[in-house]
Amino acid sequence: MDKQQLIGSLKSHGFSNEIIESFKKVKRENFIQNNLKHLAYEDIALPLEEGATISQPYTIAFMLSLLELKENQKVLEIGSGSGYVLALMSKIIKKGEIYGIEIINFLANSSKKLLKKDKKITILNKDGSNGLPENAPFDRILISAATSEIPTHLYPQLKDNGIIVVPVNNSIFQIKKHNAQITKKEFQGFVFVPLISTE
Repeated sequence: MDKQQLIGSLKSHGFSNEIIESFKKVKRENFIQNNLKHLAYEDIALPLEEGATISQPYTIAFMLSLLELKENQKVLEIGSGSGYVLALMSKIIKKGEIYGIEIINFLANSSKKLLKKDKKITILNKDGSNGLPENAPFDRILISAATSEIPTHLYPQLKDNGIIVVPVNNSIFQIKKHNAQITKKEFQGFVFVPLISTE
């Protein structure tokens, strides 16, 4: 599959123009290992360093659509890996602040280099399992690796009308906070590597 075919496939799933445009603008091949660049536009997950993966483009687009990103938002991605999703989100929100937390040193450093020109993006090399309380609250929180349970401990880091998107086991959950009330929607049938934590 080439980039045009991948874009066509994403369009056929009905994703928004903003999401499609972000996939057009960001080069996935820049965020994967050299020996896998020929697979950059296959709609599959690919391995990164130390057991991490870069998710399947369809899955990323699905999670981005659940996030309901808008301009001027403050967004946190936990498990930002090689930085691909940070770059996509930056194209979607245009203005705002985006924080990525990545525990694997190599990935954090390489993504910092790749994205250093993008002043909206801040990448931190640390354990993200407890979020980023010092920069909270956030409009949106995306967790890009599977947790074993709903991360209720992150609710205080979410603004009112905020959204958390998180894989829990083999489902993706969209969690909305409105007037301090939490609502959840579950979408089944996904596979993620587990979130690494030092705790």
